[in-house]
Amino acid sequence: MIKEKSRIVLALGGNALQANPKEISAEAQIETAKETAKSIADLIEAGHEVILAHGNGPQVGQLVATYEAAAQENPSLPIMPFPECGAMSQGYIGYHLQQAIRDELAKRKVDRSVAAIITQVVVDEKDEGFKNPTKPVGSFFTKEEAEVLIKEKGYVMKEDAGRGWRRVVASPIPIDVVEAPIIKTIVDAGHIVITVGGGGVPVVNRNGELIGVPAVIDKDFASEKIAEILNADYLIILTAVEKVAINFNKPNQKELDKITAAEAKQYIEEGHFAPGSMLPKVNAALKFVESKPGRAALITSLEKAMDGIQGKTGTMIIG
Repeated sequence: MIKEKSRIVLALGGNALQANPKEISAEAQIETAKETAKSIADLIEAGHEVILAHGNGPQVGQLVATYEAAAQENPSLPIMPFPECGAMSQGYIGYHLQQAIRDELAKRKVDRSVAAIITQVVVDEKDEGFKNPTKPVGSFFTKEEAEVLIKEKGYVMKEDAGRGWRRVVASPIPIDVVEAPIIKTIVDAGHIVITVGGGGVPVVNRNGELIGVPAVIDKDFASEKIAEILNADYLIILTAVEKVAINFNKPNQKELDKITAAEAKQYIEEGHFAPGSMLPKVNAALKFVESKPGRAALITSLEKAMDGIQGKTGTMIIG
């Protein structure tokens, strides 16, 4: 059970923004955001300090694909750089969330301000992820089209499971959050902040100048980083499942209620968590738990967030 009036970083999974993964319109997203706001408002109304983070996979992919399609129709049109697409997705997702949360709190007569911050996250230019980009983004292309993009744009293109060729970008580990002092000031003043959207816009520091780079930072690791910086009590990662499980989808599947950091490491070594699914969530939770004594992380579903905080469900990871 989470102690009263805690500082919580809440990492929202894709289901918190897109109820139907195939429907990524703005209209559908705002309706899903309104439902998501109810669970968030429950936590705020209970007296917790809540800082929000979120993913942006479908949204930034749609933006990139739109620009790519337009450029194919009219080659004279420039393709929007990937960091800018990340910032654009942060902006409109943040707008939907801040509006939905503000309206839900107003219905409950809770007077709180909500602000979305376009957040830059510093990464290391020498991160191993840049040596072998693996994160697919944007449209599918033929082999011939991909070869042109490699030559003219310098893209890294890979064949994607027989469906065509796609651009791939790196997924580096976050080092720091540029806007952290501003975020901390807003949180300390009692307001609600939406930050590191989609993992933040990845930037590298070149001789004091911040340069955006084409990459995707895992939103769970970015959420962990801002949770450390803000000295949060808890990191809560909301996903599509109520509890973390070992032997997932097997006859001996077992859901986990509370595990130690040592047990989490053992399960990781045994290969229980899928790399593109639960593994980054458990790794981010583990990193936060080990960053300072007394910290804990909870992984559960959006619908069960309040029950998880009350100790009724979810998987709690402790030191």
